[in-house]
Amino acid sequence: MFVALLSVLSLALIAQPSLALDNGLALTPPMGWLSWERFRCDVDCKNDPDNCISEKLYMDMADRMSADGYSDVGYQYVNIDDCWAEFDRDPNTQRQIANKERFPHGIKALADYVHSKGLKLGIYGDYGTHTCGGYPGSQDYLQIDAQTFADWGVDSLKLDGCYSSIDEYPYGYPNMSLALNATGRPIMYACSWPAYWEDAGKLNETDFARIHQYCNYWRNYADINDDWNSVADIIEWWGTNQAIITPHSGPGGFNDPDMILCGDFALSIYECRAQFALWSIWSAPLLMSVDLRRMDPAAKAVVTNKAVIAIDQDPLGKQGQRVDGTGCNKQGNNCAQSVWAKPLANGDIAVVLYNRESSGMPTKITANWDKIGAPKGSKWVVVDLYEGKTLGGFTDSFTASINTHEAKIYRLRAAQEESPKVNKRRAKLSKIAH
Repeated sequence: MFVALLSVLSLALIAQPSLALDNGLALTPPMGWLSWERFRCDVDCKNDPDNCISEKLYMDMADRMSADGYSDVGYQYVNIDDCWAEFDRDPNTQRQIANKERFPHGIKALADYVHSKGLKLGIYGDYGTHTCGGYPGSQDYLQIDAQTFADWGVDSLKLDGCYSSIDEYPYGYPNMSLALNATGRPIMYACSWPAYWEDAGKLNETDFARIHQYCNYWRNYADINDDWNSVADIIEWWGTNQAIITPHSGPGGFNDPDMILCGDFALSIYECRAQFALWSIWSAPLLMSVDLRRMDPAAKAVVTNKAVIAIDQDPLGKQGQRVDGTGCNKQGNNCAQSVWAKPLANGDIAVVLYNRESSGMPTKITANWDKIGAPKGSKWVVVDLYEGKTLGGFTDSFTASINTHEAKIYRLRAAQEESPKVNKRRAKLSKIAH
């Protein structure tokens, strides 16, 4: 009877879309730091005090984000992931409890500390009966957990989907959205809903309109790992499925390809640039998962590149798409080299040239105007954003040499003497953005 009543209540809540996601957040993709890929579920603070999931770890990362320039370029959120809680709820209030040994001062004190640095604190939950690590889930406790997080001063919630039925997601995830809004505190809401549906082969375009209605950003695909093959697999999935995922991504809600790995162990500097360039042209959340206390200077230069970040944070909020490729199969996938393009708010165009090949000499890749959305015969000034160099004016196309496992990102602006057709396009895009 309880299950039936819960289902009726869930459907009733879903029937009130005006109450959903009224939080004014994620007008541009969120930027911050997330512990999972780098630190996983390390709870051994006795033998590994610097790297275990504890208040010290998150305070250290808040310190580094504030002192080392990350917050200056837009990184805001310090996000806790799984394994932060006790295994049992408070028997009287049914509220979750932070692990008393690893978080001796509680989450509220940690949030206060993070806020004192001018940053925001995110926390992790799970829609199921348990989190993926076996800690308490939010199923049957959505309102209690939402209010608890709000009382603690939490600014963001990542809701996973372990130990639950994917058939429950269409009302479970929206109900948490409504519960968060009901607290009166703006809490950014990250959903794992589509990632589990994709894994079960149930994902389709119609789902994303609903997901965007209730979530600020959402994971679409498998977990990322500190391995180039994992990154390349995500890039390929993004291109193959862009017709499904692109239309509903924009201000207020964005597709999430998972964490930024620059500065971890596996990626070369070329691969690091490739990931950051593609995530930025996709208007994806930029959530680093790296030990900021030991950040490699070259990797830091990538993730703090203001010109590339500006592409990701462009207020138009369009998700860039793969528009051309070479060596692709009959379906247009598995391209050896590819061109990605994204319109920008002021009428400029962002372009990424990506070389997926694993061996061989650098390859020349051409961006043709008829593919990237520039009028044929028009002249555009091309700026290499990683090098910070203006390459000159080009008509109809430009070509660059790209190393294996590398992507270069460019900003194209119409030359001043361009035709009224180009200027009209720029004015129209600027009006849409503002």
